[in-house]
Amino acid sequence: MTAYYFVSVLILIACILLILVVLVQNSKGGGLASNFSSSNQFMGVRKTADFLEKTTWTLAIILLSLSLLSIFVIPRNRATAGKADTELRQSIDEKATPVQDFKPNPSEKKK
Repeated sequence: MTAYYFVSVLILIACILLILVVLVQNSKGGGLASNFSSSNQFMGVRKTADFLEKTTWTLAIILLSLSLLSIFVIPRNRATAGKADTELRQSIDEKATPVQDFKPNPSEKKK
């Protein structure tokens, strides 16, 4: 159960980071990279765009991997699941009434 919560928190963090990285980018080459175009910084315009693209792909792969991993850590209690299913079926069978053939009331006249 703890692994499930841990993986869920990691998925949430990866989603938030991915959203932030995508919002920083601009589809026309601007975004964060355009702020550094006029000045000579440590990372140039192209290096910033490359970094953001690599970060986006990395976070997307991490998100996909964590989602697939979460399938294996979902808590399942197989012993009680079968028992609960059997009890549910029995209660439905007890409450269910058999369907009888429908016969119209002879006092009603057809129009």
